[in-house]
Amino acid sequence: MGSAKKSSSAARKARIEEMRRAEQARERRNRILTIAASAVVVVGLVVGAVVLVNTQSDDDSTAAGSKTSGHFVTGKDGVKTWSEKLSQTHVTKDVKYPMEPPVGGDHNQVWMNCNGDVYPNEIKNVNAVHSLEHGAVWVTYTSKAPKADVDALAAKVKKTPYTLMSPDDKQASPIMLSAWGSQRTVTGADDPNVDAFFEKFVQGKQTPEPGAACTGGLSK
Repeated sequence: MGSAKKSSSAARKARIEEMRRAEQARERRNRILTIAASAVVVVGLVVGAVVLVNTQSDDDSTAAGSKTSGHFVTGKDGVKTWSEKLSQTHVTKDVKYPMEPPVGGDHNQVWMNCNGDVYPNEIKNVNAVHSLEHGAVWVTYTSKAPKADVDALAAKVKKTPYTLMSPDDKQASPIMLSAWGSQRTVTGADDPNVDAFFEKFVQGKQTPEPGAACTGGLSK
């Protein structure tokens, strides 16, 4: 039994290290692309115009929260899964989500950095949802969460790529974990369901855009 746990832990560490290397490689590619793009001003203007048209179209046709329908279904493992397919439209306005924290739906085109980022203040849902789309797990907590648990969870997030953490006093429970389409409440940092949720949902099968960057977005 001990051997199996060690093997699982080693495999998880290897997977996290592989994701970290991939993220670093994406950062290098992004820097190269940025330098190249700066020399092609005309193309940039054309792309900007296209983005502007698309954004205006989104704003005109998307009412806040209108594309997110459904409800949570709780599994035997305690994980709640959203019953309907969640929309992935980029919008510039705020979105009224039917759950808190949100687990998907229309969102801003810029994501929150989620490379083990811990935010001391609340962040915008529309940006955090984009992080979930990239396969991140979002840890949120209220002022009722014990400081020891908050600190322990922050330490875990900081060493885990494709995760982020922030306070959210609007949620119903002191500590919650969210991924695209899934969510659960945990009792504290030592709750075994924390590791189980990370193992299943960090870049898990639910990810709409696997391998997409968790850096290069918003940092506050």
